[in-house]
Amino acid sequence: MARIPSRNAEALARLVTSGPDALDDAEALQVAVGLGAAETAALFAEFGSLPEVLAATPAALARRVPAQQAARIALLKDVARRLLAAPLRARPALSGWDAVADYLRTVLAGRGREQLRGLFLDRRNRLIRDEVLGEGTVDHVPVYPREIVRRALELDASAVVLAHNHPGGLGAPSAADVESTRQVVEAGRLLRIAVHDHFLVADQTVVSFRSLGLL
Repeated sequence: MARIPSRNAEALARLVTSGPDALDDAEALQVAVGLGAAETAALFAEFGSLPEVLAATPAALARRVPAQQAARIALLKDVARRLLAAPLRARPALSGWDAVADYLRTVLAGRGREQLRGLFLDRRNRLIRDEVLGEGTVDHVPVYPREIVRRALELDASAVVLAHNHPGGLGAPSAADVESTRQVVEAGRLLRIAVHDHFLVADQTVVSFRSLGLL
């Protein structure tokens, strides 16, 4: 576990004199959010690492820190999400799958339950909208193909990239994952909505269904 600094001022002084690289994960979170040492220690004891802290819901964080600070922690992750989403809007997504993978790793890795997301793309494969399409349990998330296609039509999207996570870290699509993806592809084909890929995020690994020959 990362070292917990005894005083916020010490970490802040090192940040000013030596830059962000002088801080470890616990210190960076403590300074950025304005946490006390005890609160930082409680978060790392509960969640184990910085990625897992950032992946936690505000409600889960609020069990260890005040609600205002829990909201600030959630905001840190959203700022990272916005930064990584910007290049997807600025250039065709299909020309930069590494950027897509980095973005999906940020929004999905470390979550305690499965979540299904859809990246809706325009005719030039630029990102229109990233939306949560479903929340599930630790090993299942419901997929509604017709609803996904309907949402694509509402957004005037030409294509969608699906993504979901496996909280247990299993980096292989299940039979249910493959079948639900096939159903979305078939529903989209009827209305000329392409499914370019389906990504699975397991820990820090991002797996492409298309690269596995499953799409």
